Amino acid sequence: MKKTHRFGLLTGTLAILLSNYPVANAQPIPTRRADVVVYGGTSAAVMAAVQVKKMGKSVLVVSPDKHLGGLSAGGLGFTDTGNKEVIGGLSRAFYQRLYQHYQNDSAWKWQERAEYGNKGQGTPAIDGTNRTMWIFEPHAAERVFEDFIQEYKIPVYRDEWLDRSAQGVQKQAGAIRSMRTLSGTVYEGKMFIDATYEGDLMAAAGVRYHVGREANRVYAETHNGVQVGVFQHGHHFQKDISPYRVPGDARSGLLPEVSADQPGVNGSGDNRIQAYCFRMCLSNHPDNRVPFSKPDGYDPIRYELLGRVFQSGWRETFNKFDPIPNRKTDTNNHGPFSTDYIGKNYDYPEATYERRRQIIKDHRVYQQGLLYFLQNDARVPTDVREAMQQWGLPKDEFRDNGGWPHQLYVREARRMVGKFVMKEADALGKTTVPDPIGMGSYALDAHNAQRFVQPGGLVQNEGDIGVHPDKPYSIAYGAILPQENECVNLLVPVCVSSSHIAYGSIRMEPVFMILGQSAATAAVLAIENKMSPQQLPYRKLRAVLLNDGQRLTL
Repeated sequence: MKKTHRFGLLTGTLAILLSNYPVANAQPIPTRRADVVVYGGTSAAVMAAVQVKKMGKSVLVVSPDKHLGGLSAGGLGFTDTGNKEVIGGLSRAFYQRLYQHYQNDSAWKWQERAEYGNKGQGTPAIDGTNRTMWIFEPHAAERVFEDFIQEYKIPVYRDEWLDRSAQGVQKQAGAIRSMRTLSGTVYEGKMFIDATYEGDLMAAAGVRYHVGREANRVYAETHNGVQVGVFQHGHHFQKDISPYRVPGDARSGLLPEVSADQPGVNGSGDNRIQAYCFRMCLSNHPDNRVPFSKPDGYDPIRYELLGRVFQSGWRETFNKFDPIPNRKTDTNNHGPFSTDYIGKNYDYPEATYERRRQIIKDHRVYQQGLLYFLQNDARVPTDVREAMQQWGLPKDEFRDNGGWPHQLYVREARRMVGKFVMKEADALGKTTVPDPIGMGSYALDAHNAQRFVQPGGLVQNEGDIGVHPDKPYSIAYGAILPQENECVNLLVPVCVSSSHIAYGSIRMEPVFMILGQSAATAAVLAIENKMSPQQLPYRKLRAVLLNDGQRLTL
C-alpha cells in the first residue's frame, strides 16, 4: 500500500490572505491577481470560473492545457450520467447548450438528423422545459466551453504549468499566497481551486493525499484493494489463454503486456491505479476519415494476446463503439485486451512533467498499434478486419493533433485525504453524508489495474469493478476541503477526498462540473464572509447552491 503523503504544514489566520499583500522580489516578475485562481483546464475548471464571475468576483483560469474541457471535450462524448435528474446547475446547462447546438441544421454535416434519431437527446431538464443532449462530438463540447469563457469574459492563460518545485507555491499562515508557473509568471489570489485531474496544486500546497488502492480494512469496504477473481464487467479472460510466447511453455518467457509480479492478497492495498486510455472519436464516413497508420516502433507481438482471444471465439470488438452524431463514435475499452493500457500508469500521478509526457506517448503508441493490428493482422478474423477497415480518425476533430484526442483519460490519480472522506457505503447511497454540495449516481466503476499470471499458468486481469448504488447519493462538502491545518484557501473538486472505490463513481464528468460550481460558490462566500471555506456556515452555502439549481439530495 502506498503511504499517504504529508508535506510541511503552515497554520494561522486568514487575515493576511484577505489583505492586499505586496510582492517583494529582487527582479520584476510578471504577476497576475484575482479573487479566485483556478488551476486546470478541465470541465470543472471552466464551471468553477463561470460561477465565480456569476457571483461578482474576479477569476483567472491558469490552464496547463491549450484546449479546455478535459475529457468532456477530449473524446468522452457518450456521457456517463447515471440518473440524469440529479445533474443540475451549470453542469445541466452545459448539456442544454449541446442540445441547442444540435438543433441547428449546420451541426449535421456528415449525417442526417433523422438518421441519428433521438439518441442522446436525454430527458427534459429539471424545470421541464429546456432539453439536454448527453451524447455529442468533441468539437461541439469544446465550443460550448469556449462560449462560456467568452460570455463571462474570463481570462484564461493556457500552456501554463505549475512550478512543482519547493518555490512554486508560496504559503503564509496556512494560506496559499501565490503560485508560480514554469514561465515565471506568478498568480496571486484570495482563494485557489485545483481543478486538475492530477492534483498538482493540492500536492504542492502541502495537502495530504493518497495514491493507489486502500486496503478494505481502512474504511471498512468490500471492493477496494486487490480483487483477484472478481469479474463484474466482462473485461477479463473468459477462456484459457496462455501468457507465454510459446503457449504453455513458461521457459519461453512472458508476452508483452503481462506482468511477472504477483497480484497480491485480496482486499490488501497497493500502489496500483486503474488503467488509462484515450477515448477515441472514430469516423466511418468515407469523406471524413483518415486511415489508421502504423506507429513508429510497431511490434505485432504486443497484441499476440488479442490474437489468442480471437482464436478462442471472442467477437465483441465493436461493443463499445458508442455512436455519437455525424457517423462518429466514442470508442472505449471493452473486453480482456483492448484500449486500456493496463499496468503502465502507476507512476503517472506523481511523475515529473517529462515522465508524464513519456507515459502519454506510450499510451498513444500502444493504442495506435492496436488499431493498426485490428485492421491489418492475419490473426484478426476476416470479418473483424474488414469491419475495422471502415473506420478511421475523423478529419474534423482534434485538428491540431492529427485527429488524435489531446487528453489522456486519467481515470484516477491523487485523491485528497480531506475533511471528509467519501467511502464505498456513501457512494452506494447507504449513508447520509454531512453538508451535501452535489450528487452522483453512477456505478462504482474501476477498470483493471493489472494483468498477471495465475498459478495454473494462465493469464488474467484484476481490478475491474462495477457495483450499482442503491440510489443516487450526496457528496459531502468536506470531500472538497483539505484539513484546515493544511490549507485554508484551497478547494479541490476533481481529486476529491475519497477512497479508490468510491472515486470510481464520483469521477464522472457531470459530477466534476457540479463540484467545480460548488467549490467556486464556497470560495466566493468565504471571501465575502472573511473566513476559511472550512469555517463557512453550511446554511449559507446551501442556500446559494439551491438557488443556482444544484441538486443536493433526493
